Amino acid sequence: MTAPLPVRSRPVPTKKVCFVTVGATASFHLLLQTIFKDDFLRALRRFGFTNLLVQYGKDGQSVWDDFLRRCPPHSEGRHGVSVEGFNFNPDGLDAEMRLARSNLSQGRDGGLVISHAGSGSILGAMRLGVPLVVVPNPTLKDNHQQELADELQQQGYVIASSCQNLAAAVGQGERLRAQMLAWPPVCSVSQRQQRSLEDVMSDELGFLD
Repeated sequence: MTAPLPVRSRPVPTKKVCFVTVGATASFHLLLQTIFKDDFLRALRRFGFTNLLVQYGKDGQSVWDDFLRRCPPHSEGRHGVSVEGFNFNPDGLDAEMRLARSNLSQGRDGGLVISHAGSGSILGAMRLGVPLVVVPNPTLKDNHQQELADELQQQGYVIASSCQNLAAAVGQGERLRAQMLAWPPVCSVSQRQQRSLEDVMSDELGFLD
């Protein structure tokens, strides 16, 4: 008697998430407007992203509502990317950032976090080991955000980008992921010679929360 063929389990749909955060305080309409443009959404799709999750902040509701009016769910303007948004999570954004981590048991590929240059958001993404694109807010009066983003990029921790170059930064984030996989252990000689993330943050901000 021939043994029955094994029943194959249905494959889990693969999800790849790009999470964007503008923070809780300062407005960053330019970043929000950029991620809702065709070239950025096409870049996400080109690199296999299926989901865009946006924390649009207390002053970003109008930008979010405008996008929903122009591009309702399943419309061509979303370029095949599922887009969701929310104001803010008072419990923090670690859960949302984790959605950009690879988790094969949940059918999730490694994704990307795009953040304003706030120290809390940067540290949150870095602690989770998620590729991070940092976008300084040009409307702020001081230049600490730009200095911090540039220094972190020079040290190889993040991709620093302007809103104008954000579509190209998606591909750069994919290359950063590959570099992160090749990083030496923390205890290695080469890693000890490189300035730590805490060193960079302390130097640029004068303190570290």
